[in-house]
Parts: sequence; structure tokens; C-alpha cells
Amino acid sequence: MPLDEVPDWLPAWCLDHLGGQPADVLFHSRQVSMVFGLRLADGRDVVVKARSDDGRAASCVAAQAELAGRGFACARPLTPVVGVGALAVHAEEYRPGGEVLQGDSPDIAVWCAEVFAPLMAELAGVRVAPPLPNPPWVRWDHTESGLWPAIDFLDGRDQSVVSEHIVATAERARKRLLAAGLPCVLGHADFEAQNLRWRGRQVWAVHDWDSLAWQPEAALVGAASGSFASSGPPTLAPIESSEAFLMAYQDFRGRLFTAAELEVAWAASLWMAAYNAREMALCGGSPAGGEALRAQAADRLRRANA
Repeated sequence: MPLDEVPDWLPAWCLDHLGGQPADVLFHSRQVSMVFGLRLADGRDVVVKARSDDGRAASCVAAQAELAGRGFACARPLTPVVGVGALAVHAEEYRPGGEVLQGDSPDIAVWCAEVFAPLMAELAGVRVAPPLPNPPWVRWDHTESGLWPAIDFLDGRDQSVVSEHIVATAERARKRLLAAGLPCVLGHADFEAQNLRWRGRQVWAVHDWDSLAWQPEAALVGAASGSFASSGPPTLAPIESSEAFLMAYQDFRGRLFTAAELEVAWAASLWMAAYNAREMALCGGSPAGGEALRAQAADRLRRANA
């Protein structure tokens, strides 16, 4: 992106909140959020993130700042969240480098669980307002009518392309999750390979703190156990790898899940996979996640007691 194509508000925002205007655009992306990697006129490299202001951002950034301050492997926020029209905007340090860890084997699952367990332990000590509403891919507890949370860019598409198998699996998983009755905690709800960077055996950075959620611990762990291998289009890890993730997480956290918590974990892995498969079907994306869901749903539903 050429510098003269950045949003009109961005140069003045950087001057007001970072003390310098952008001199170059290092990178940019636009998915759920707009993300701009910028080099300021004084040579500093920063990242500015902007997303629709739905009330979640302040809690997410505050939690990220607290973990960064404790030395956790994540970028340190440089500003609090600032409203710019309908956007919530903040800046954080640029933390480049590291590699995406490829693979979905049980060994890779254990590596990832070894990161997720201390992440969740650190977040247990963070006191922020719950970042609600939850991200839609873990928003099975929504109050809208129908199965899925309301999302305009998906709901306006032809729903007939979503297979009955995806819908039926999501319905059964959601029913089990809504019956859980477990306390909610703060956790990372988009723990995917594409959001982690590694240097050898050590994690270098965990990204996407916009995706913090307020759901039961077992559900967040279960979602991560299914999604950890996604390095591009969303997929679903093999059952034996999800099982390895769940077992390793409990070992690293130093406590065993109850039978009910394990059921909730398996149900959450299904809901997230079904949500992603629906989105891919509606948007003409990769069918890999839907195919994995079809192959694994019966076994995961049995484990979820759903």
C-alpha cells in the first residue's frame, strides 16, 4: 500500500498518539481488523490496528498489555484503545520474525498446548471487563434466533450451499455447550498456527489478541485443540492430535478436567469447525475443513456426549 493510500485519519492519529507521522507502510492487511505496519518519520516501526468498535477492544488490549508487561511472548501495546468515528484504534510494537509451525501431528499438538497452558494461566490473573460479545466462531451462546450468531456478510448469502451435515453437527454441539453450566474465564479464542511465530522450539510471538473471549476454560481449550494446526484456510486437526492437545494441556496446567469438561472441550472443537465450514461454504473457500468435519463428526460427537 503506498503511503498516500492509507486512511485519511491515520497520519494525524499517529502524530497525536505516537508523536510522529508515518513515513512508509511496511505491510497492511484487512480481515476482521485493519492492520498497518508503519515506519514513522523518526525511524520507529509500529503496528496500528483498527476494527469496528463493538465494545470488546479495550478489554482485549488491556489484557494484552498486562501479559506483555509480565514478559509473555506478545507485542506490547503502545497506546490504549482510542475511538475514531466507528472504529476502535490502538498501536503496538512491531514484533517481526519467527516462523509458522506447520503440521497437525500429536507432537505438534503437544508443543502448542505447552504454549496455550501458560497463556491461559496468565490470563487467569488478569482483571478486565469480559470482552463481549464473544468472537462469532465461539459465540454459541448468542441470543439471536436460529443456530448461528447474526453476521450480515454471511447471513445475506445463499444458505442452501451449507450442507445439512454442518448444520446438524453445529446444532448438537451447541446444545451440549449450552447445557455445560461451567464458569467463564478469559481466554484466547483464535489459537491457530497462523497466529503464532516460533524460533526453533520456542514460541516467539502469539498474535491476534483481538480474539480474546469469555467462555468456559474447557471450551476454549477444546476450540484450540481443533484449530491449532490452521495455517491458512481453517481446518480441523486429527482426533488423535486434539486428544494429545487436551491431555498435554491438563498436564501443563497441573489439573485434570472432569468428565463433563472433557465433553465440553470436544463439543467446542465441533462448533468452531462447523462455524468455519459454514463460512467457507458461503464464501467459496477451501472445503478441507468441511471434509475433515464430516470425517470426524461422529467420533467427536460421541466424545462430547452430544
